[in-house]
Amino acid sequence: MRVEPHPGRREQVVERLRLAIATGHFKPGARLIERELCELTGVSRTSLREALRELQSEGLITAQPNRGLTVTVITPEAAESIYQVRAVLEALAARLFVRHASDAQVTELRRSVERLAKVYANYTPEGFLSAKTGFYQVLLDGAGNQTVTNMLQQVHVRASQLRVTSLSNPSRAKKSIAEIRRFVAAIEARDEDAAWQLCMVHVENAGHAALAILRNSKK
Repeated sequence: MRVEPHPGRREQVVERLRLAIATGHFKPGARLIERELCELTGVSRTSLREALRELQSEGLITAQPNRGLTVTVITPEAAESIYQVRAVLEALAARLFVRHASDAQVTELRRSVERLAKVYANYTPEGFLSAKTGFYQVLLDGAGNQTVTNMLQQVHVRASQLRVTSLSNPSRAKKSIAEIRRFVAAIEARDEDAAWQLCMVHVENAGHAALAILRNSKK
């Protein structure tokens, strides 16, 4: 009888590999060798393959002819489309947060921004991704729309590599937290239109920064 891998263990492996890809431990285009990944994660090949299938369905890894599985290379064109969708979904989440969030949730959103600001001041990819995940959890809980949450989480998985790319320029990091503070201030003022617009601007600027780096790397 075939024993199915424990779902909790598989999810731990998925999260670990997602983080390794998002932080650049596994570079775009790098081959993923099962034996090495089993040693890294401490799981069987059966559990590893389940995790790899999930990452492949998310678009983070790609099956290449004669090469096996590799980390997906995001083209400038694909990155642009990701940021276009992300901008609209995040702006909608901001608008819905203004409408539905409690005062306590607004306060928690501000606190999550302050935690994020500390990470920006002492930047590491791992710390940034953790703090940004916390920020979005508060935002999406307050928005109260499960469809938006599900769609944005999928987009964030695809954008995880690009987030770190956009912040590899120190000047962009400073501008980024300033933009986030402005759109959260609009949320605190319960101004739907301003929150929508400022959130759109923030994501669009992040997209421009990431695209500039991607295009320069192709030269």
